[in-house]
Amino acid sequence: MRFGIERLIGEPALRRALAGRRVALLAHPAAVLPDLTHSLDALAALPDLDLGAAFGPQHGLRGDKQDNMVESPDYVDPKLGIPVFSLYGEVRRPTPAMLDTFDVLLVDLQDLGCRIYTFITTLRYVLEAAAQHGKAVWVLDRPNPVGRPIEGTLLRPGWESFVGAGTLPMRHGLTMGELAHWFVGQSGSAPEYQVVTMLDWRPLLAPGYGWPLGERSWVNPSPNAPNLSMARCYAGTVMLEGTTLSEGRGTTRPLELFGAPDLDAAALLAGMYRIAPGWLEGCRLRPCWFEPTFHKHAGRLCAGVQIHVDDPGYVHEAFRPWRLMAAAFKAIRRLRPDYPLWRDFPYEYERDRLAIDLINGGPLLREWVDDPAATAADLDALAVPDERAWQATRESLLLY
Repeated sequence: MRFGIERLIGEPALRRALAGRRVALLAHPAAVLPDLTHSLDALAALPDLDLGAAFGPQHGLRGDKQDNMVESPDYVDPKLGIPVFSLYGEVRRPTPAMLDTFDVLLVDLQDLGCRIYTFITTLRYVLEAAAQHGKAVWVLDRPNPVGRPIEGTLLRPGWESFVGAGTLPMRHGLTMGELAHWFVGQSGSAPEYQVVTMLDWRPLLAPGYGWPLGERSWVNPSPNAPNLSMARCYAGTVMLEGTTLSEGRGTTRPLELFGAPDLDAAALLAGMYRIAPGWLEGCRLRPCWFEPTFHKHAGRLCAGVQIHVDDPGYVHEAFRPWRLMAAAFKAIRRLRPDYPLWRDFPYEYERDRLAIDLINGGPLLREWVDDPAATAADLDALAVPDERAWQATRESLLLY
């Protein structure tokens, strides 16, 4: 298997179209070759490439920031002497001055296959800026590590944000290159762009189902994405960021477990199975206790649940993390109707809308959780038509 960056490095014919053009790279810590050389260093070593600038998304080019809403500054790379511009600092979109530093922007970002992951929003922003300023974008494609499953309601009109790049479901099942095709199709004007595709990516193949287990090391694309298990759970557990429950930040298993000091884990699990046992298939759920060292409930013993997706109990097509976490929220609401579940705080610079609604691209999931009469069938009635519609939309975008 070969990723887009490997093909660009290893196939000189692909680089001929870059001759005489100034090149920049948008990347993060997971932008590495099989030998773990960072893409920026590998490109800088090519004598036929004029690399003059680099860009970093949220958490930075080299991965310097731990939490959300912690900005990265611009700086000069100490080894290469080129400017490194932050697209998660003073700006989210490249400025005209930044755009003046290149003719072609190479994008090498490892995604997690989830609408809320901000790297896909950054991809959309740079495509739009390139179209406006006559620049080219090349997406060096990488695997969607969670493969092709689709899950969740579509983002509702008016709910676009930095964690909502467009009318996508929570699990979109596309690679970054495929998303680029969709973003360009959604915009009024298209930049010069192309996708350097992967070779031999097989997202239906066990045991990785999208990630080449045994062929590539996992490098954190963001600080709390330490492994494939987290990536598989993320489209559900990311919703915990909009709640008062700990998502495991400050532990060694972030976004694979959840809990709080005042929960009864056994009662919570039993409640989840009463609500929708079919939503809990494809994984193993274990009552657990953990003490975060930072973030929510730091220094306090939390009772909760860990989601296990790394043993023979994992069934790729059956696992539905978005519904699993919806069942958890519903179980808490039924056990304790007055539980202060929704966290009201500034989330990705939005101060007028609840974080849980921004994460879900609208209020539908929260309203379902808070409605005492709502059943699992009612949430399916909202989500299934959206999932089917996206399945149909996606067919024309698939490159693999």
